Amino acid sequence: MPETPENRDREIAAPVIDWYRSAARDLPWRRPEFHERFGAWGVLVSEFMLQQTPVARVIPRLDAWLERWPSPADMATASPAEVVQQWANLGYPRRALWLHRAATEVVREHDGTVPRDVPALLALTGIGDYTARAVAVFSYGDRHPVVDTNTRRVLARAVDGIAHPGPPSRRDLALMEAQMPVDDSAAAVFNAAVMELGATVCTARAPVCEECPIADRCAWLAAGSPATVDTRRKQAAYEGSDRQARGAVLRVLREIAPAGIALEDLLPDWPDPLQRDRAIDSLVADGLAEAGNGEIALPR
Repeated sequence: MPETPENRDREIAAPVIDWYRSAARDLPWRRPEFHERFGAWGVLVSEFMLQQTPVARVIPRLDAWLERWPSPADMATASPAEVVQQWANLGYPRRALWLHRAATEVVREHDGTVPRDVPALLALTGIGDYTARAVAVFSYGDRHPVVDTNTRRVLARAVDGIAHPGPPSRRDLALMEAQMPVDDSAAAVFNAAVMELGATVCTARAPVCEECPIADRCAWLAAGSPATVDTRRKQAAYEGSDRQARGAVLRVLREIAPAGIALEDLLPDWPDPLQRDRAIDSLVADGLAEAGNGEIALPR
């Protein structure tokens, strides 16, 4: 896009970066010593854990995980059962198995070093567009657009002038890249800064626009903050759901009976026996449990 006075007035990179340098939260994966000790592996683990999980729940689990397995080679020697136990209550436990497989692939195919190349990262188990680019940018300093839910919301408001982003698409990457500074290091900071802005100021339900560093150039504010339909898919309630039943079964296997328990003794008082059985079947299908001879246990 050719630069014009109007475009310069709408640029968001410089003020967002300036704001981030003074307002960013002190998080482990942003500290130099974290990168010195764990490198790209630490970034990869943190990104796996942060998917759909609040930062406050991730930090203690991340510390414990990296103390136990500070490198892909360390983790590749673990059993699936150990990995699922260590994942504890982070939720979406298939991520633990995917991370374990990714560690094994890094050891087998990349001599134990997390790759830098985005296509190579995408070839690892459990890694999608966001995580691959996050590792390349936040660990190696390469210039790529990194787009998560928070980023998409900031861009929807500041650039597109709508309250909520539409469904994720390839356009998100192009839109973010169009806002990024040319310099690699500045682009990396900008990626982190936009995510931080969406997480702490430009929030989904109650944006704090008076604290926003780009309020004076936000297209949504300039239009009068019009309400737009939130087309994102809503997650079903957890209470009473199959997800709750899965979590209950896995909690027993992880905390009480990792070596195995008779199926008839597993949550015998669960209010919906059919739901409990569906949970068991789905955990076995996902590789998070093994069943046979009337017993169920964590994967060996």
